[in-house]
Amino acid sequence: MAGLSTTPMALHRQLARPSSALVNTISKRTLSTTPRRREPYNQDVVITRTGKPILRIPGGRSALGGHTATVFGATGFLGRYIVNRLARSGNSVVVPYREEMSKRHLKVTGDLGRVSFIEHDLRNTASIEEAVRHSDIVYNLIGREYPTKNFDLEDVHVEGTSRIANAVAKYDVDRFIQVSSHSVHPDSPSEFYRTKYRSEQVARDIFPETTIVRPAPMFGFEDQLLHRLAGVTNTFTSNNLEQRFWPVHVIDVGAALEKIGQDDSTAGQTYELHGPKNYSMREISELVDKEIMKKRRHINVPKRIRGPGLELLNKMLWWPVGSKDEVEKEFLDQFIDKNAKTFKDLDMEAGDIAHFTFKYLQGYRSAAYYDLPPMTEKEKREEKKYLHVLDDQ
Repeated sequence: MAGLSTTPMALHRQLARPSSALVNTISKRTLSTTPRRREPYNQDVVITRTGKPILRIPGGRSALGGHTATVFGATGFLGRYIVNRLARSGNSVVVPYREEMSKRHLKVTGDLGRVSFIEHDLRNTASIEEAVRHSDIVYNLIGREYPTKNFDLEDVHVEGTSRIANAVAKYDVDRFIQVSSHSVHPDSPSEFYRTKYRSEQVARDIFPETTIVRPAPMFGFEDQLLHRLAGVTNTFTSNNLEQRFWPVHVIDVGAALEKIGQDDSTAGQTYELHGPKNYSMREISELVDKEIMKKRRHINVPKRIRGPGLELLNKMLWWPVGSKDEVEKEFLDQFIDKNAKTFKDLDMEAGDIAHFTFKYLQGYRSAAYYDLPPMTEKEKREEKKYLHVLDDQ
């Protein structure tokens, strides 16, 4: 016990302390077998195209930092999904709106003070500039399927995009994402597709770094695709449900828009966001009938009768009933620009509509089999072994 202190406390400390030889042995083994671990960063500073520093924080809706994004058309079907993704990641979101009651559901998508609302008019340039002057990302989701007495399709798609793009260029906003439509073409028989094509050209002429996004027909909780086919009212068509397209999940489109807005390498690119499988409207209708376990009626009205009839009703009634141009679109199948980028370029995979019909259509079922789960893959294979009498007619 030579060299040790005689007091009890000091003796305990000396005995508990490891020897220098043991410490060296442990240190060598640790250094030789375990690589040094690098601590992850809790935040990252990103310099935008215009030299503006953005503090990106991998936190939740209460995080402080992130981008400031303005989302025009946020009160529509797609708008709530991109606002929700941006706000819950700690970004500040500016939502221009026209009607007070149409935007209230967006307030709870972000933490207190992260979602701001500003009243605007598409013909009022000052209100548009006020909405974008403090932002570094601007999304334009504004679109209209039918004309009204105040705005026709040219006013909404072309003139409105021109004013927004001019405001973006004036304040040198870092990113401008123009959400267009599938199947756009300058010589399309549909006025909707023609004006959407011109809106892309106007946006690129004014702001060359504009990113064009062309989503396919979208489905989700508030869509006009699955719910229209599943509704109790008769569905009037003019093309016998023969229109073909690649339906895409609206949640996938919202996630893609968020990714595009935060990746500066997507500036000036064009994206075609479509689903993995091509369907006809009749095939989707059969999926819907099978899921709700009911047979919905579809009445085919000739184009020469239904088109002028909807045009007249659209002028007389103040609620949306359709338009002549929507009848024209039923005869146009979706086509995809082969030069445009897709989900694959964003390292994403879109979901198939057949995997989501149970989730979105369960409410249309009878109470007798409301909780009946969808068929398993084994049950589907067993069903194919038998020929039903009605299928052979």
